[in-house]
Amino acid sequence: MSDTTASQSRFSRFFVTRPDPVDLDNKYTEAALERHKREGLELAVRARWIAMGLTGILLVFLNPHWEVLWYHFILLLICANGWLIRRAGQVGQSRTELLLIFVDLLIMTLGMIVPNPFSDDVRPLAMQYRFDNFQYFFIILAAGTLAYSWRTVVAIGSWTAMMWTVGWIIAWWVATPIPGISERVAEALAEYPDVAELMDPNSFMPSQRIQQVVVFIMVAVTLGISMRRLNRLLMTNAGLERERANLSRYFSPNVVDELSQNDEPLKQVRKESIAVLFIDIVGFTKYAAGRDPYEVIEVLRGFHARMETEVFRHHGTLDKYLGDGLMATFGTPVPTPLDASNAVACARDMTRVINQWNTDRRRAGEPEIHVGIGVHYGPVVLGDIGANRLEFAVIGDAVNVAAKLEALTRVKMAQVILSDEVCSQLTMEGHNAATLTEGFEKLPGQTVRGVEHPMDIWVMRALPPI
Repeated sequence: MSDTTASQSRFSRFFVTRPDPVDLDNKYTEAALERHKREGLELAVRARWIAMGLTGILLVFLNPHWEVLWYHFILLLICANGWLIRRAGQVGQSRTELLLIFVDLLIMTLGMIVPNPFSDDVRPLAMQYRFDNFQYFFIILAAGTLAYSWRTVVAIGSWTAMMWTVGWIIAWWVATPIPGISERVAEALAEYPDVAELMDPNSFMPSQRIQQVVVFIMVAVTLGISMRRLNRLLMTNAGLERERANLSRYFSPNVVDELSQNDEPLKQVRKESIAVLFIDIVGFTKYAAGRDPYEVIEVLRGFHARMETEVFRHHGTLDKYLGDGLMATFGTPVPTPLDASNAVACARDMTRVINQWNTDRRRAGEPEIHVGIGVHYGPVVLGDIGANRLEFAVIGDAVNVAAKLEALTRVKMAQVILSDEVCSQLTMEGHNAATLTEGFEKLPGQTVRGVEHPMDIWVMRALPPI
């Protein structure tokens, strides 16, 4: 390794703090942290620009002379560097960002320590430290908290303390004191040595300089601890967003709200009467044979997207995908007074959406898609059968009957088949039962494969299958 490379490596280890650990494999956590940090950097830059603007006005009030332009130039450099920090900021390791923060502090330190080139002030260099310019570093420290990184805050504190200490020691080493004035002050205030040191224009007052950096480090560490706690809260919030996103893949928005406001409501195994809906593409195996797999996948995506939208719009739960079909339940995880009504309305709107889709497919010269839907209402057992992973189970004869009714649509040349139990429940719910069953034909005493006793079913006819 060359000397230059070795030097750069040592610089990186010394000046670059490691970023806060994040689970970058989790897209929800990464997205949440990226969003929060980007918002924080935007706020930090705006706060910096406002603070520098107010500081520039204050400096004109304190020093209404042309020499104040030197300090305005320093403020402009700090504003420009803040813009670069915003561009370089990211979740994860960002050495560029931390290097720019180091440059930020270096600009401020040099601006305070280096004599103003536009000033003809003959006061000793030590007099500059009487103006307590160190307090402006707290502006940079406060802005650093908006980046949500405790390491960044601690880095600002340690780097500021280091640069300021080195700066005043160098200034003390190279300063040219006014000859004889220190002795005269000491002689005049011989009985008050502390006051003499305070009044001596040649004194750098090392105890005050040390006090400044110690207090600054204490504030930085305290803010760093607060930032670490805040970062943990952000991680927790990101996890909650991920869990809510996962829930929204299976449950309608109103059910997600219900689940998010209750403690483990799915853990209790219980028996409920719910509506179960099965939908499947008729003749999909024949349709997929010989077609481009990518085309087949796109058709399935379009089908599932449209159907799950209807499930959620009618307050249902997407239980599972079944290849070219899906199973949905109405009344899970929390039963409602309109479960059967919602299920039948969903089935009707599914056929409407499929018909609209087929209109578009015909215009595009693509073959139509036909479906079979079976809906049944009956008792099932509900519960979460998972330990650490959410796996909501719906078990019972009602699930089997709904699946068999969906399969029966091929035999009856129907789009939708309802069980008599669903229609009876519609009447009990009293929610437009006549409207929801419009277009259905009742067929009593039908044999359903896999069901022990004949059933009364309601059939809505469909177009011939492909």
